[in-house]
Amino acid sequence: MVSICLFVCQCVIAQKVFQPKQVNMDWKGIVYKKERSYDIKMHTNGFAIGANWGTLQTYYRTKYFRLELGYMKDPREKRQNKNWAFPGQGTSSDFIFGKENTMFVLRGGLGYKKYLSEKTRRRGIAVGYNWELGPSLALLRPYYLILRTFEETENGLVPVYTEEKYTVDNADTFLDLTDIYGSAAFFDHFNEWSVVPGIQGKMGLHLSLGAFEKYVKAFEVGIMFDAYFKKIPLLVETEEVKNKPYFINLYAHFEFGYRNN
Repeated sequence: MVSICLFVCQCVIAQKVFQPKQVNMDWKGIVYKKERSYDIKMHTNGFAIGANWGTLQTYYRTKYFRLELGYMKDPREKRQNKNWAFPGQGTSSDFIFGKENTMFVLRGGLGYKKYLSEKTRRRGIAVGYNWELGPSLALLRPYYLILRTFEETENGLVPVYTEEKYTVDNADTFLDLTDIYGSAAFFDHFNEWSVVPGIQGKMGLHLSLGAFEKYVKAFEVGIMFDAYFKKIPLLVETEEVKNKPYFINLYAHFEFGYRNN
C-alpha cells in the first residue's frame, strides 16, 4: 500500500515538472485564421497599391483575394520640356510627345502563397512563393496637349493656345514639336474614360518577417503580366511606333497588415 502511494506521488510530481513545457510550446502557426494586409508595388513600368484578404488554410498555405489600383506607362514614353517663354502664357510645361492615353489599371485576383521553410523562430524570416490570377481592367483617359495654332487678324497672325486630345484631324499639329506648348493639368478632362477588359497574373518569391505572428511584414519580388482583348492605345501609332495588347513587368512590393481569428 505504501509503495502504491509513493508511485502516485511520483507521477503527480512528474506531471507538475513536465506540464508547463507542454503548455508553453509556441504554436503561432495555427493560432491565426484570417489575414488582412496592404501593399505598395513598384514595377518596371509603373506602380500600384493593393489590399489583400487572406485565409490561413493550413500551417504553410494561405488563400487570398486581392484588389489593386495602379498606373501603367509605355517604356518608350519620354517626358520633356522645351522651356519656351510665350507672351501672356508663361513658360511651357512638361509633356510626353506622342502620348495618346493615360492608363490606370484595376486588378482583382485569387491567389495562394506557400511557405517552403520550416516554422521560423520569433522574428525569423519565412521563405515561400505565391501566384495569382484574375481580371484586369485598363482605364484609359485621353492625354491632352496644349497646342499652338495661329489665327489671322487685322494685326497679322496671332498665336492661339488650345487643349486638345489626339484625333485624326489634328494629327499634324499633335505630332509637331514646334506646335506643342505643354500638357494639360492632370485633373483637367478627368471625366473622359474608356475601359478595356483583360486578365492579369503574377508569380513571386515571398519573404515574410514573423510569418506566424500577429502582424504582417513581408517583401516580395517576381514577374507580372496584364493581357487585354485589344491593343492599348498608349501612344499614337505610326510606321515606327506600334501599340500592343499585353504588358510584362518585373515587380517588388512591400506588404504590411495583421492576422486574427
